[in-house]
Amino acid sequence: MRRREFIAVVGAAAAALPLAALAQRQLPLVGFLNSASPDSYRFNADSFREGLAKAGFVEGRNVRIEERWARGDYSELPRLAAELVSMGVAVIAATGDVASARAAQLASSAVPVVFTIGGDPIRHGLIETISRPGRHVTGILFNPNVLGAKRVELLGEIAPKVSRIALLMNPMNPNVKVEEADAEAGAKRLGLQTVTVNARNAAELEAAFEQLLSAKAEALITGTDPILLDRREAIASFGLRHKILTMGFVQQIAAAGALLSYGPSISWMYRQAGDYIGQILKGANPAEMPVLQPTHFELVINLKTANALGLTVPPALLARADQVIE
Repeated sequence: MRRREFIAVVGAAAAALPLAALAQRQLPLVGFLNSASPDSYRFNADSFREGLAKAGFVEGRNVRIEERWARGDYSELPRLAAELVSMGVAVIAATGDVASARAAQLASSAVPVVFTIGGDPIRHGLIETISRPGRHVTGILFNPNVLGAKRVELLGEIAPKVSRIALLMNPMNPNVKVEEADAEAGAKRLGLQTVTVNARNAAELEAAFEQLLSAKAEALITGTDPILLDRREAIASFGLRHKILTMGFVQQIAAAGALLSYGPSISWMYRQAGDYIGQILKGANPAEMPVLQPTHFELVINLKTANALGLTVPPALLARADQVIE
């Protein structure tokens, strides 16, 4: 190749680089805000991307995604949400419960927000009604408030001799009191005792375990909280080590070694959030997009853990399970 031709080719390539970068910057930017850690919550971010792709938006092709993780520190969420807004995001997926949703909602009154939460979005001031949110916020509702009592009931079925149940809660979660009251009411109806132990972050989990042992709890139900889901392996391991029956709010906790779990599919929630984000990018108005709620709750039983604990799971309960881990 002649020197003049070589210079022309190199020059054209160099000129194309800024154009490619500019084209990349012109793609719509989606913010992904979560209160947990990417190290153990990546499966949810992946499910979110699946939903976004279903709506026609693939990262790097026609959309960009900026992730911000609070890593268990709820006080970081307002700063992280403000950072996403300052970057010019077109919409924010505020995942990981009410604290993330509130932070994103307050960061801007113009940037649409799609949440995945467990609390009542009306009571927390996020929306006006379920069918017509009426603001710049909509999303997916986990709806755990009616499940605390059901989880107590299921524990009673699998282990009728249990008399004292510990509720492991994150007191920083805005929905904690409602969920705690629901579980306590369910236990009272069955003549069972409950004791609440709190852990705001991973550092406080060991102290919560010690309190649980001191209280002589025979079983443990985790609160619906992303920080506790983030620490699912430590919680399940503790239960096995001390022969404490452990129940989680999603399948991933049972898969980590807990005895059982009962609740909606969290992966479904994140996929739906991705799909809703895609609809907003296409022009949908969040004020008119109804908040979605699960229509099915999964019962997952870890038979391997049951055997390790010396439990015989009633056949009727096994027959009702959506998944049995062997």
